[in-house]
Amino acid sequence: MPTPRARSCLRLMAGIFATAFVAQTAGAATKINVGNSSAPAFNFLPLAIGMQQGLYAKNGVDVSEIDLGGSAKLHQAMTAGAIDLGLGAGTDVAFLVKGAPEMGVAAIAITPALFGAIVPYESPVHSLADLKGKRVGISTVGSLTQWLAFQIAKKEGWDPKSFTYITDGSDYTTQLAAFETGAIDVQISGVVLGWNLETQKKGRLLAPASDWVGPFLQNVVFASNNILKTNPDAVRGFLKGWLESVAWIGAHKAETVAFAANRDHFSTEIENKQYDVVMPSFSMDGTFPPAAIKPVESSFVDLGILPTEPDMSKYLTEQYLPGRK
Repeated sequence: MPTPRARSCLRLMAGIFATAFVAQTAGAATKINVGNSSAPAFNFLPLAIGMQQGLYAKNGVDVSEIDLGGSAKLHQAMTAGAIDLGLGAGTDVAFLVKGAPEMGVAAIAITPALFGAIVPYESPVHSLADLKGKRVGISTVGSLTQWLAFQIAKKEGWDPKSFTYITDGSDYTTQLAAFETGAIDVQISGVVLGWNLETQKKGRLLAPASDWVGPFLQNVVFASNNILKTNPDAVRGFLKGWLESVAWIGAHKAETVAFAANRDHFSTEIENKQYDVVMPSFSMDGTFPPAAIKPVESSFVDLGILPTEPDMSKYLTEQYLPGRK
């Protein structure tokens, strides 16, 4: 039987070996750059929260987040090789159809609950049916926000051309200015803007987009063809960490609300509302539901982005999700 001194030495050696193993494991983590097209967006919180909770590191990837502020810049960075993966919109598949060297590898959100229709606080508009012939604020022509406006018209049986479209960008400050100057009657934007403006008595959320649009592939994780070819295991590790982060958010509302408030600077009350409305839109397994893909295909034609509906199966794959080969 080992003496007390020998047992002490054995424990010390075990500790040294354990420390060396952890260091070796950490050192083996693959460094990847992940582009974010909209860092404050609730749908992309699993990136930052997963990093904070060590969920990506646990799965063998050392993630660096790069805020790129828009879909065009995201896919330009992917084409240039500056990022390995990117968080973007489902409608960004149009970039792939036009030649961007990447694939969609996981669904992030499968309804457009993140968006909504917002009206001035004192507006006489109290339902979608009251919007006929109104001036609609959208981020830009051919954008998802314009397509969402099209769907209001479709739901109500109107010609989308019955709206007057005013492009006022994606920045909340310019959208508020459009309200205050009377340039628009309704804004298609993030639901949080409506709730925030309501606290200031400047605006209010008329309805979340999920009230008038059903399943829709709102957001996607994209991966460059290069990393899919050279290090597919890094993609698998990232996606496993992503889904673990989504599950963590689903089980930790208070912590997620606090994290989101610190990131986008809205109140805890607003973040609680956002969590309740937007969290159910997350894909828990990353798969691409056909019912969510179909309206994205038709949106390209509706907006004049593509002449015909693309075959999305060429640009989306589930083979890198956990448990797939």
